[in-house]
Amino acid sequence: MKNRVKIAAVIPAAGVGSRMQLDFPKQYLVIQDQTILEHTVHKLLALPCITTVVIAISKEDDYFSDITFTDNRVCACFGGASRAESVFNALKHLRDDKPDWVLVHDAARPLVLPEDIATLVTQCLEKDEGGILASKVKDTIKQGDTKIEKTVPREQLWSALTPQMFKFDELLAALELGLKEAPHTITDEASAMERLNLPVQLVSGRSDNIKITSPEDYDLACYLLNKQKENAQ
Repeated sequence: MKNRVKIAAVIPAAGVGSRMQLDFPKQYLVIQDQTILEHTVHKLLALPCITTVVIAISKEDDYFSDITFTDNRVCACFGGASRAESVFNALKHLRDDKPDWVLVHDAARPLVLPEDIATLVTQCLEKDEGGILASKVKDTIKQGDTKIEKTVPREQLWSALTPQMFKFDELLAALELGLKEAPHTITDEASAMERLNLPVQLVSGRSDNIKITSPEDYDLACYLLNKQKENAQ
């Protein structure tokens, strides 16, 4: 890995997470005496190559101030009404001391392994192009509404995960244009890059790097984080 490359991480954390049926943002659910957000941040801080972690929070967030991050690499800014706006605001927050590359990681993905993040970083730097962690689709995929219209071949289908890593200037420009021209099509950072026909690598990562979006996801994450803790001992 190139020692002089400056890499920042961005965590969009301004969402409400309505599917969890909570009266507070899901990233503040607790697992093993820490919030989901803390678990997520600590996974990123495990990589010495990451110089800054910017957490984009809602202006109405009354919970973030209760967390104390002792690592001075962590800071916060205000996000926006969508994921893309939150990431864009975080990138603007970084402009005065801008990094070469940026990793964007979901606040509600606390199960990502530092080894997978390191693999993504290494491959992006070696090929000098952006990429995302992803896992090959395992299930048979059906297309339809209430009835099956067809079975979709899965050989070239991937589930997009995070982190997603791109050159800072390219991602900033892609998000700015995407938010201006077609904001509803920007579902992740890769989709913004795709609009500019920029290459995005698919870097294989563990499929248990799940995003907590429902109560059953939370139950599974509790179990898997306990397994990670046991394996680390």
